[in-house]
Amino acid sequence: MQIFQPTPHTSSHRVNSQFHTQTPISSQSGGYSKSLTSFPPPLRCPVFCEPLVYLFNKSLATSVVPRQWKQTSIRPVPKTATPLNHSDYRPISIALVLSRTLERIVVREFLYPAILDPPMPLSYGDQFAFRPTGSTTAALIALMQTITDLLTTNSFVCLTALDFSKAFDTVRHDTLLSKMVLLNILDVIYNRLADFFQDHEHCTKIWNINISDMVHVSANIIQGSAIGPVSYDINASDVSTVTPGNLMYKYADDTY
Repeated sequence: MQIFQPTPHTSSHRVNSQFHTQTPISSQSGGYSKSLTSFPPPLRCPVFCEPLVYLFNKSLATSVVPRQWKQTSIRPVPKTATPLNHSDYRPISIALVLSRTLERIVVREFLYPAILDPPMPLSYGDQFAFRPTGSTTAALIALMQTITDLLTTNSFVCLTALDFSKAFDTVRHDTLLSKMVLLNILDVIYNRLADFFQDHEHCTKIWNINISDMVHVSANIIQGSAIGPVSYDINASDVSTVTPGNLMYKYADDTY
């Protein structure tokens, strides 16, 4: 894991307004954010935003993620209508509202701009998931257009579909950080991302009852976190074809 000396605390890596904080909090859904959103927005903003802006700026400037923000609970979500064993469940991490709020700001203000102009050997032009302009529709259009164009000069096209097993759960943090360090982001932001993935813990809960102890997370993008989806994009950004002339399109871990 590479750690850099923090850059001076300037406005370029600060949460500059109450709007940056109020918008992600207001967009939180479900009962997990009820304590913050039970007040009308005009009353909530002056009460919560000023101390939150200070707290978020402090976390960004020092590249430190509070320990409580690294502890999540896993709620098993069924993948099928009639799950029969543990592999039929998807482990979704329920993180604290404050942690998810700042993660969304980091993703929007720093990670999304960084992946628009990635350094070699990283490439995001073939990834259609977890990006502001990506969607399943865009992926299908690109795939069908490519097949159509190839059929104008070829008698047939061979399409191979891959679905990586446990793709999100087997991402090694050291490997992910070795790719994040190549991005054009501030040192304090990279250091905070490194601290975010270090010493992360989770336990399993069912109906708000702990059924396991806190255990260390050594390989996972933390499904359910705001940083998780774009982290997978970064981790898969160097997956490319070997044979010249072959093309590749990705939607998360679905690869064609």
